[in-house]
Amino acid sequence: MKTLTILILLFNGTLVKEKLEFERPVSYVECMEIAEEHREAIATHYWIKKDIMKSGWYLNDGRGTIQGFICSD
Repeated sequence: MKTLTILILLFNGTLVKEKLEFERPVSYVECMEIAEEHREAIATHYWIKKDIMKSGWYLNDGRGTIQGFICSD
């Protein structure tokens, strides 16, 4: 894998694809580990029992939420 793309949904409805390029190719497992570490560095997970649809990874800067990752060549 050469690229990690983080899918961010801004609160205004815009989907942002934040790309991180690796200096050297990494395995899929390494890419996912890096993705999890990056997610934990930039966002906080909230579990909201009263409205489970509001649960998720909220960006620490208040712009939106993380929707997922894509590891690609």
